[in-house]
Amino acid sequence: MSPPPPSRRHGRIAVLCLVVLGALLPATAAQAASRGVQGGRLDWGIKSSFQSYVTGPIAKGSYSLTGGAATVGASNFRFHSANGSYDGATGSFTASFSGGVRFVGHRTEAGAYQLDLTLSRPTVRISGSTGTLYLDVTGKAKGSGRVTTSSQVPFATLSLGGIDMRGAGNSVVLNNLPATLTAQGATSFAGYYTAGTVLDPVSLSADVKPAAPAASKKPTAKASTKSPAKKGTSGDKLQDGAVDWGVRRTFREYVTGDIARGEWTLSGGAQDGGALFRFPGGRGTFKGGDLDATFKGAVRFTGHDGLDLTLGAVRATVKDGKGTLYADVTSPGLTGSKVPLVTFTTKNLKAKNGLVAVTEVPAKLTADAAKAFGGVYRAGTAMDPVSLAVALTDDAELPALPDLGSTPTVSETPAEPSASPAATAPSTRPVASSTDDDGVPVLPVGLAAGALLLAAAASLLVVRRRRARPAAEAPTSEED
Repeated sequence: MSPPPPSRRHGRIAVLCLVVLGALLPATAAQAASRGVQGGRLDWGIKSSFQSYVTGPIAKGSYSLTGGAATVGASNFRFHSANGSYDGATGSFTASFSGGVRFVGHRTEAGAYQLDLTLSRPTVRISGSTGTLYLDVTGKAKGSGRVTTSSQVPFATLSLGGIDMRGAGNSVVLNNLPATLTAQGATSFAGYYTAGTVLDPVSLSADVKPAAPAASKKPTAKASTKSPAKKGTSGDKLQDGAVDWGVRRTFREYVTGDIARGEWTLSGGAQDGGALFRFPGGRGTFKGGDLDATFKGAVRFTGHDGLDLTLGAVRATVKDGKGTLYADVTSPGLTGSKVPLVTFTTKNLKAKNGLVAVTEVPAKLTADAAKAFGGVYRAGTAMDPVSLAVALTDDAELPALPDLGSTPTVSETPAEPSASPAATAPSTRPVASSTDDDGVPVLPVGLAAGALLLAAAASLLVVRRRRARPAAEAPTSEED
C-alpha cells in the first residue's frame, strides 16, 4: 500500500496534535483562566504638540492634574491604580486607570477659557489583535462653547504589532503602543484634530493576581467561635499616620528631564505615589487641634550639574491653624536637621471617626528651604500641596496611596533593527515565565508533551516572534 500524499500525512499529524492537545488543554486552561488586575500605571503624553500648543504663545494656557495623576519626564502623564481582568488563555485584557489632566487656553477678557478639555480615567481593552483606549471626556465645543461630558469614549485605537497577549504570568507590560485618534475621539477633542491623527504612544504595566488555588475536596471543619473584633482606642497619642507631598511638579519634571537626566530614590519606607511621595509611620500627638508628628522615610534627587538633594525625617506641626513641614536636608546649598520646608494653613483641625486629615492644602516654600534648592525657587514660591492623615484609633484607616503596581521589567527579547531610527516598535512582556538555573524557560509536563507534537507538525505552523523595543526645562520659580 503506497503512503498517503504529503498533504494527507500533514493533515493526519495536525489532527493527532489537536486530539492530544485537546486532552491536555483543560488543565492548562484552568491555570490560565481570567484573573483580576490590581495595581499598575499607564504613561501617555496624549499628543506632545497639543501640550506645546496649549502652553505656547498662541493659547497661552496650562494644564493641571486631577485624581492623583502625575507627570513623567518631559511630556508624559502617568495614570495609576489599574483595575480589570486578564485572560491568559485568550489574551483578553482590560485595565482602567485613575487620574486625569485638564487643559485650558485662549483666556477671554471675562476670564473664561475658550479651550477647556479634561481627559480622565483611561481604560485599555485588548481582544485578539486589536486594542482600544477609552477616556472620560469633558470638553468645550469650538464656537458655541457648549460643555459636554462623555463617559468612556473610544478615543484611540492601539496597534499591537503582532504581539501575542496569551500567557500565565503575573504582569502585563506593553511599551510604546502606537495610538491613532478615532472619529469619536476627534469629536471629543473639540475638533482640534481629525480622525486618523497619530497620537503619542501608550505604555502601561499592570499586576495580575495569582490564579485562585484549586478547591480542596477534603471537608473542612467549621469554626465554632469567632474572634472578637479589635476595638479602637483613642487618645492624644497617634496610632499611625502619613504625609503625602510631591515637593514640586516642575522640579520632578526637571530632575527626570533632558537637562538633569536624573532620578529619585526612596528609602526608609517612603513610597512613590506617582504625583507624590508618602512618608509613613506617623508618631506623635494631637490635642486641641494642634499636631506634632514625625514620619519615616526619605527621598533623594540626583542628576547632572551637581544635583543631589535628600529630604528625610519628615515632621509636621500644626498650631493655631498654622502648619509647617520640616525635614532633615542634605544638599550642596544647605545641610541641616529639622529644616522648615513649607508652610500651610488649616482651620478647625478635628478628628472624624478616629482620623485627622488635611487634604491638598496649598504650601509655600520657606526662606531656609530655598537655599536647599540652590536659590532656584524664591521664598514664598508655591510648592506642591500637602496632605497628611493621622489615626487616633487603631481601627482608623489612612487614605489609600495611588497604586503604581510593581516596577515593570524591560522585555528580555532584544530589539529588532528598524529601517528608521525614529521607529517605535511596540514591545511587550505579558508573562513572567518560569526559568531553570540556566535561564531556559521551563514548560509544564503537559505543555512540553504538546510542544513535541507541535514540533512534528512544524511545517504547518507559523511561529510568531514577539517584537520588542527596548524625557524638561530647568525649574523656575514662576507658576505653571
